[in-house]
Amino acid sequence: MRDEYKNLDDFKEKSGYDIDGVWFPRVTKIVSIKAKPALNFFYASLKNYAEGERIKKISAEEGTHIHETVQSILTGGSPAVDENMAPSIKAFMEFAERTPIEVDPDYIERRIANLDERFAGTIDALALIDGKLGILDIKTSQAIYRDYNLQTSAYLATLKKDVKELQTRWILRIDQAQVCTTCGALLRNKGGRTKVKIDWANAFMRTCMHSWSPLPIGEVELKEFPLWEDDFRAFLGAKTLWEWENETWLKAAGYLQ
Repeated sequence: MRDEYKNLDDFKEKSGYDIDGVWFPRVTKIVSIKAKPALNFFYASLKNYAEGERIKKISAEEGTHIHETVQSILTGGSPAVDENMAPSIKAFMEFAERTPIEVDPDYIERRIANLDERFAGTIDALALIDGKLGILDIKTSQAIYRDYNLQTSAYLATLKKDVKELQTRWILRIDQAQVCTTCGALLRNKGGRTKVKIDWANAFMRTCMHSWSPLPIGEVELKEFPLWEDDFRAFLGAKTLWEWENETWLKAAGYLQ
């Protein structure tokens, strides 16, 4: 969905960062130009657009809490945990015991800028996992989507110039849901909205009356994406399209001539 901006300051605030007096468009805003059919289905399933925005806002707050809690744990902190998100955090702590993750405190929520391609972003963490140094991006979605590759490739291409040891990138997905003890379907509550997730090819799941676990169960998935060059080329293509879409604002900002 196309953003509407009140004025130039509103556009610059919502679409980028000022770094050392220079304004750069933000990686996540650039990536948003890509079509997202699932998002359209999400809005179509609701009563109205306002309901969708309300759910997204709550979901974003939940995701921020998990991000901040996990980052604090990774740097040796003992943060307070929202009881509603406790299953996710418990699952992460158990996962971290099996898969040690070392992070550089100087690269937690680190804002970075690519001066050659003129964009900026904020990485979640720079991490050492299984002897490899890479970008670690934390997600609280119900799956790992290919769109994430565009975002993380932009971060890796930017940092690789200064951090020569940088090799790879990971998506760390943290989620929670109640589980049907009969068929294994998931009952997921995100943003105050409850949704049943099933495998539609499974006839038993489609007809099951569902008996849900009393409490949500946390789920953690770590996936590595070592090959990034093709994704970065795709990101630059998205950037070109985003610049075309926002040409008027970008010229007013002095970003485009």
